Amino acid sequence: MKILVLNCGSSSLKYQLIDMTNEEALCVGLVERIGIEGSVLKQEKEGVEGKLIKEQPMKNHQDAIKLVLEALVDETYGAVKDMKEIDAVGHRVVHGGEKFTKSVLINEEVKQGIKDCFDLAPLHNPANMMGIEACEEILPGVPMVAVFDTAFHQTMPKKSYLYALPHELYKKYGIRRYGFHGTSHKYVSQRAASMLGKDIKDTKIITCHLGNGASIAAIDGGKCIDTSMGFTPLEGLIMGTRCGAIDSAIITFLMEKENLDAQQLTDLMNKKSGVYGMTDYLSSDFRDIEKAAAEGNELAQVALDSYDQTVKKYIGSYIAEMNGVDAIVFTAGVGENAVETRENIMKNMDFLGMKLDKEANKVRGKETVISTEDSKVKILLVPTNEELVIARDTLELVK
Repeated sequence: MKILVLNCGSSSLKYQLIDMTNEEALCVGLVERIGIEGSVLKQEKEGVEGKLIKEQPMKNHQDAIKLVLEALVDETYGAVKDMKEIDAVGHRVVHGGEKFTKSVLINEEVKQGIKDCFDLAPLHNPANMMGIEACEEILPGVPMVAVFDTAFHQTMPKKSYLYALPHELYKKYGIRRYGFHGTSHKYVSQRAASMLGKDIKDTKIITCHLGNGASIAAIDGGKCIDTSMGFTPLEGLIMGTRCGAIDSAIITFLMEKENLDAQQLTDLMNKKSGVYGMTDYLSSDFRDIEKAAAEGNELAQVALDSYDQTVKKYIGSYIAEMNGVDAIVFTAGVGENAVETRENIMKNMDFLGMKLDKEANKVRGKETVISTEDSKVKILLVPTNEELVIARDTLELVK
């Protein structure tokens, strides 16, 4: 069975065509600047050098998906001869609220449920819905599945997801911790259990999804019991452009002092903060910040130190919450590639039974153990594969 996996952003579209007989990615592609001048599609095919690049106007996601389907049948870089070879489509959907606790086949009721969460994920869910509707029009009759970022975290107990606000606000608006990056946390925790040689039901694992957006999850027996992102992806860790957890009184203080409305403040916290804001708008890319810090930029060094310390705080609190831990797992862009970041996060953790092997840690993007032989807690690097999780869930539901 061949499954097309789509991950629609507000102006982008990542995709993979996966052959589920061996879980091989036949084609991997990215469409950027949808609805913006300079729209472009880039696609690579397994075993073929170079890449297919198509630059042409794409006013919406429907245009983008049409171009994707054309690329998939390209003589050189495509993987199918006819669209009929695509058996199903798996869609990443960011927010499923409390309604969706697992992946589901898409029907009218599911689409309405996704629309009901537009207020909770205004940047993502509308784009996800555009991708679904575009596929329905272009691939009529092909079964489609929605895989929700929030679903994996729906196992959290109330003590982890309820905020200390009037309970009526939870009942009225669904204000609670939802958590995100669920497909990533699910995948890397399962891989970690396999690397440990244990049934995941017998493990306590902390997964650190560290990228431009970042979150940490406490996974006990294969189920998430707590996670750092909250009602929105803004809560928790310092991120590329997001401030993470701050004193909530800062919000009203800034609104009054800077004369900001709600949207302006939302933009400030989501797009102008994090390490980008901390470094006086130097960059949101950790590679740039590491370079600047090495050259003596004090703000860059403080931003990196603050980031590492915040991750360390969450790891410590989740160890206490689970009464122990078997493995710490690093994944995503920063987690997989930032050697010094991993080293600084794990520094001074020996008393908790965690010992990083500095030589083994000198690796990027490769599944491996980076703790010492005598480390009681394993430290693992596991490249994430959210698309494969989506494809597996799609296969299971379509079968």
